[in-house]
Amino acid sequence: MIDLSKLKYRVVVMDESKNQYNINDYIENLGWEENENEIAVRVSFTVKNDKTSKGYLSGIIKPGCLIGIFASDGSTNQEVARGYVEVWEHMQKNGGDTLRCTAYDELYKLQKSQDNRYYPAGTGTQSAITAVLDDWELPQDSYKGPNVSHAKMVFNNRYLSDIILELLDDASKKGSEKCMIRAAAGKTAVLLKGSNTVVYVFRIDNTIELSESISTSELITRVRVVGQADDNGVHSVEALLDGMTQYGIRQRIYTRRSDETPADAKSAAQEILNGEGKIEKTMSIQSPDVPFIRRGDLVYIISGLFSDYFYVKSLQHNIDSFSMSMQLELAEQEAANSSENETITEKEYKEGDIVNFHGGTHYVSSYPDAKGYGAGAGPARITKKNGSGGAHPWHLIHADSSSNVYGWVDNDTFD
Repeated sequence: MIDLSKLKYRVVVMDESKNQYNINDYIENLGWEENENEIAVRVSFTVKNDKTSKGYLSGIIKPGCLIGIFASDGSTNQEVARGYVEVWEHMQKNGGDTLRCTAYDELYKLQKSQDNRYYPAGTGTQSAITAVLDDWELPQDSYKGPNVSHAKMVFNNRYLSDIILELLDDASKKGSEKCMIRAAAGKTAVLLKGSNTVVYVFRIDNTIELSESISTSELITRVRVVGQADDNGVHSVEALLDGMTQYGIRQRIYTRRSDETPADAKSAAQEILNGEGKIEKTMSIQSPDVPFIRRGDLVYIISGLFSDYFYVKSLQHNIDSFSMSMQLELAEQEAANSSENETITEKEYKEGDIVNFHGGTHYVSSYPDAKGYGAGAGPARITKKNGSGGAHPWHLIHADSSSNVYGWVDNDTFD
């Protein structure tokens, strides 16, 4: 639990000679944000351009300088955002002298760089993504993302950030968990969405403003899988998957690639339904700042009408007002019809519980034909519960290094 009365920030700049300066006393405006369609953190700040013992700040803070933001709540003290100055603007007006800058973290290079990439059929997600990071000389943390085999993929003149996002999306369509890429403390990481070990709870009261919306405008209710066109240009129908057709037929066509099996194409079509065949429920919250929350994190919202888990789609931190705003989406709960014959295991455990995994197999999704891999025994946290709707109904993430479980597991594989 965060004690907001103890929350403090520290802003440090590293100049071109690697010297570090604390510029807290000069900060006039400060904020950082992580937006839904951007993989890089954006930092914005304004400082008084005063003369220091090292000269004016405009001569210390230059394009390319590293800016680090640190936060402490009395018990936790860590870097929460960083960026390299990309926009430098010096202003003198009415006797005032200020410097306004915008900075982005390491992943900005991928947002601004185009490339041509060819991946032959069978290329794994991990090798494709890490190759991009290696080529752009980006430091990497441990890879905790998907590693499925992709069909042939060709990218011409595409931004590297979009290539990575498409690879992750394609992996998800093939049964992998939804993953994301982001940077922290100077290292890039690919990790499971909602894999944060600390889940912050927001209880709606007079300090928090909430707005929510429910929409069916983008709902897909049917996916038709078709094969390659014959000599007459006709596509044969290979599968038809229905979702929430009570809202009418809103059909998406999925064309199986020549190097893709019918089973993989059907799985990809099912993932389209899983992702776009749901009623969209979004929420926006304005609250006192919690600087340790990142895009993709799982949070828990308690209001008078509901209590549920949400993913952070985007967020903005405003240090001037010690506030933040978050755009949220309801956390996916795969499949899910309730059953009167739920097992004792399903009734006894809930998301967030720490359990003892017995060891065995963990799977890339909860579906019956999901790929499985061996995992060692040890303590693990339940991060998702699929009830009776999946063949492998529990998602576990290891709680320490004694186990490597990180996927969907069967009933009776933990206690």
